[in-house]
Amino acid sequence: MTDSTRQDFRFFHRLRVRWAEVDLQKIVFNAHYLTYFDTAIADYWRALALPYDITMQALAGDMYVKKATVEYHASARLDDQLDVAIKCSRIGNSSILFKGAIFRAEEHLISCDLLYVFADPASQTSKPVPAVLRDILLAYEAWEPMVRVELGSWTDLGPSARQIRTEVFVDEQRIPIELAWDAADPTAVHVLARNRMGLAVATGRLLQQSPGVGRIGRMAVNRVLRGSNLGRDLLRALMQAAAQRGDHEVLLHAQRTAEGFYARLGFVRRGEPFEEAGIVHVEMVHAL
Repeated sequence: MTDSTRQDFRFFHRLRVRWAEVDLQKIVFNAHYLTYFDTAIADYWRALALPYDITMQALAGDMYVKKATVEYHASARLDDQLDVAIKCSRIGNSSILFKGAIFRAEEHLISCDLLYVFADPASQTSKPVPAVLRDILLAYEAWEPMVRVELGSWTDLGPSARQIRTEVFVDEQRIPIELAWDAADPTAVHVLARNRMGLAVATGRLLQQSPGVGRIGRMAVNRVLRGSNLGRDLLRALMQAAAQRGDHEVLLHAQRTAEGFYARLGFVRRGEPFEEAGIVHVEMVHAL
């Protein structure tokens, strides 16, 4: 393993060292670094827009660690903010080598090689890395986008949007199924995000609230992929569609748990909280 710089990596997972991870000298226990890399690998799959369980079921396989090698350059200490970098370094016939590095600012503290084998989950015998997975990994490391955002009608995008809404609103949030879609869907502009395997992973819609005012709603993102900017990308696509048709403002009803997300994207709260479908919401607006 050679010394790495931050410029060698596209993907970074940020964490802060906690008390439970250090010894009496307030230095991180050696074994915890493997946990840091394992956590970063989970977020790497999220960056690929690949929900891990669904993806592996579709590929009829799973990933198993064959070998993990760690090289220590310097110690991380209590309350350090660390960036754990991961990249796919080599893809063999049935194996995938990930290289990792841990940085404190620009200082390279730890290196790691993680060798995975793609295998049959029942027999745990190795099998060739699927071509689609190989292509996705290579595309990500080449800085290509991992999702395709589509705008369209309910006729074109409805079946996939309905599936995501069912998973998020009905199965996860226990909203009555009759409230997951309504008579406004056929007249709305819909947005859908698909990953590079063609799986729909996020959706939303845009209605005409009144002349010059658009209303964004039914925003739903695959539970595993939240926090990966999918919601931001869909929201921006809908706002652009509203601006192109001449709207001067968009509004939405945000669940209180999502208020911070919309605020970071420039939406401003208007009015008092209210209940909708059994969940507390607030109205938020954004000028175009």
